[in-house]
Amino acid sequence: MNKQAFWQLIEQSRQIESQEEQVEWLRDTLSTKSVDEVLAFEMTFGMIQNESYQSSLWAAAYILMGGCSDDAFDYFCGWLISQGEDIYNKVIANHEYLAEYITEENLDEEGYPQNEDIFTVASDAYTYKKTGDFEWDEDVFDEWLEKLDEKGVEERPDIEFDWDEDDEAELKKRYPKLWARFGEEPLPLE
Repeated sequence: MNKQAFWQLIEQSRQIESQEEQVEWLRDTLSTKSVDEVLAFEMTFGMIQNESYQSSLWAAAYILMGGCSDDAFDYFCGWLISQGEDIYNKVIANHEYLAEYITEENLDEEGYPQNEDIFTVASDAYTYKKTGDFEWDEDVFDEWLEKLDEKGVEERPDIEFDWDEDDEAELKKRYPKLWARFGEEPLPLE
């Protein structure tokens, strides 16, 4: 599955009402694909996530949410990917676009730009293909990880921050639109 096919699936999944239903649709759709296609989806997802793993984007997420742990940034990147290729590319090119884009309609049910569940759609589909059920299976998951390793899955890159979370003036200067909208009143929206 190349990037174009990956983004087509994401775009189709965006037609679903809620984030939870989007994830279920992706999982269910992937479970009808071949094992190689499921693995390719995961490899492409990982590659795109690695592209988004940037210090500057982490700073933007930090402003949005009034803080951003390692896990929160992962889930933010998952959310960004789930928004589709156009939004993803706009945000990667200009993180300030988030100030314009974020609305209650495109946040999770708790009011944050996070999507943790998108990380398991391919492994859940793989499990279904092996067991006929989406229920967690440790042996199948270990096999999944081995298959990804055989394919040469890329590790997430390390990030060296080029910003200081305690330097409000720097964050305001670097992201004036994001700071104006979220700096004093971070998500969730009230």
